[in-house]
Amino acid sequence: MFPRRGAAALLVTTVALVLLISFKTPDDPLPGRGDGGLAVVERGTTPSAAPRASARPRPTDAPARATSPAPSAATGGAGTAGATTVDGPVVDTQFGPVQVRIDVTAGRIGDVVALELPTGRHSGQISSYAGPILRQEALQAQSAKIDTVSGATYTSDAYARSLQAALDKAGLG
Repeated sequence: MFPRRGAAALLVTTVALVLLISFKTPDDPLPGRGDGGLAVVERGTTPSAAPRASARPRPTDAPARATSPAPSAATGGAGTAGATTVDGPVVDTQFGPVQVRIDVTAGRIGDVVALELPTGRHSGQISSYAGPILRQEALQAQSAKIDTVSGATYTSDAYARSLQAALDKAGLG
């Protein structure tokens, strides 16, 4: 009888130790301290301290998202000389909102900035991986016909939809 109990205790202890070692801690160990989310801001832009105004309702605990302060053609502003900046619509996914901004120069996409991507532990990790890939795909394709990033299907599809709408607004669709 004793060897069975000893073997069972050893097995339970081993399983508990493996689970403890494989435990992943959150990126922000102090929830409520900051926004807890991932703000994606491309090179050459400056994050804004104020959250983006939106007509769609947000939960009161929703994190503020960084946006570039550059005016957009969608709101009647003008970007740099010879360039037009257009915001795509916010596309909601089950993991969070996705929105892109394009800079159009001489009839070509000069840059694509992800204004919003899904946040959170796992979704934020996926967004930080997929965002630069999707940007590069859009710049290479010069259209919204971009490949889906493996493991980020919903984000990729929403990115392409927001990008296509921005291209349509800019007259490149």
